[in-house]
Amino acid sequence: ESIPLEEVFEQLKTTRSGLTTDDAELRLTIFGPNKLEEKPENKFLKFLGFMWNPLSWVMEAAAVMALVLANGGGEGPDWQDFVGIICLLLINSTISFIEENNAGNAAQALMARLAPKTKVLRDGQWQEQDAAVLVPGDIISIKLGDIIPADARSICKQGEIEAVVIATGVHSFLGKAAHLVDSTEVVGHFQQVLTAIGNFCICSIAVGMILEIIVMYPIQHRSYRSGINNLLVLLIGGIPIAMPTVLSVTLAIGSHRLSQQGAITKRMTAIEEMAGMDVLCSDKTGTLTLNRLTVDRNLVEVFNPNMDRDFVVLLAARAARLENQDAIDAAIVNMLSDPKEARANITEVHFMPFNPVDKRTAITYIDADGNWWRASKGAPEQILALCQEKDEIAGKVHSIIDKYAERGLRSLAVALQ
Repeated sequence: ESIPLEEVFEQLKTTRSGLTTDDAELRLTIFGPNKLEEKPENKFLKFLGFMWNPLSWVMEAAAVMALVLANGGGEGPDWQDFVGIICLLLINSTISFIEENNAGNAAQALMARLAPKTKVLRDGQWQEQDAAVLVPGDIISIKLGDIIPADARSICKQGEIEAVVIATGVHSFLGKAAHLVDSTEVVGHFQQVLTAIGNFCICSIAVGMILEIIVMYPIQHRSYRSGINNLLVLLIGGIPIAMPTVLSVTLAIGSHRLSQQGAITKRMTAIEEMAGMDVLCSDKTGTLTLNRLTVDRNLVEVFNPNMDRDFVVLLAARAARLENQDAIDAAIVNMLSDPKEARANITEVHFMPFNPVDKRTAITYIDADGNWWRASKGAPEQILALCQEKDEIAGKVHSIIDKYAERGLRSLAVALQ
């Protein structure tokens, strides 16, 4: 941060005009993609992992008992029980593995579709690219509300930032933090509950087997093989064999349904933890709606008798960017039959992008007759404060804003000077 910006450009071997496509591809092979490192998953070990829990341990102990301890009393191993137990373990693990694997594939497909985008300057032109292809030396554009895709040094502008990328992927601050998080093991509530159930079953079965051994051999003087058969019944019957499978399948189905609704589930046990929440806080626009802004031309209110709705929409489009647009600018410009109409027959002198202080954009331009004009769009309160007739129209303006708000609509004002 203390290095002068020009020295940063020199060290990264880049310019304010950005990189070329060839240079960016070369750097991508050197630095790797701009995404967090994902550890490769061994499918076989994942499958065996479904047999490694307290409830499965009891079944595995029963299988060993049927094969080894039951081999006595003049009789061979209890192959029927052994095969039956192994089949149950394999069936439970296979069902859990298939369902969780399908849920994981659905989540990965959704993540690929929802990969973050960013505006990057390549070959002297602004392009929308996947954030994963960013490399050190790229010039990116960031607007208010954008996700910063990599570590960068910025050249601040009013309401917007152009920045040079200095670190990506695992070399970025977020990548290093993610590595520290991955290096810690956190046991979720769901695993804790399953472990507690398994431990309870193990302790209960152990106590029952000790009591049964005392009763069968010293008191009832049963034969060795008869006692082992009874212990096997207690050992297998004392555990909820299908519970892990039922829980895994239930969570997998929930994860698959969430993925169909656009929710990414990286850890299936998080579904159970989310279901236990009492309050879920969420922002409004985009999260609870369609994540798409539109302008209703029929609801446009015009206060100047010399203007109509089409001219107001044109003024709003002039006060919007044609390149590197935010969601509002894109929605307004798309109202025109041709986006080029927003700059047709005018000469742009100055453009003021949106910023959270002024809460508006503005363009100063010269029309075909040589007249100077300034058009501005933004928060109604801010635009109203700029109007000479604000005292006369304030009541009507606030009434319209309230009417729109009751319908869940967002108001935007446009003014011309």
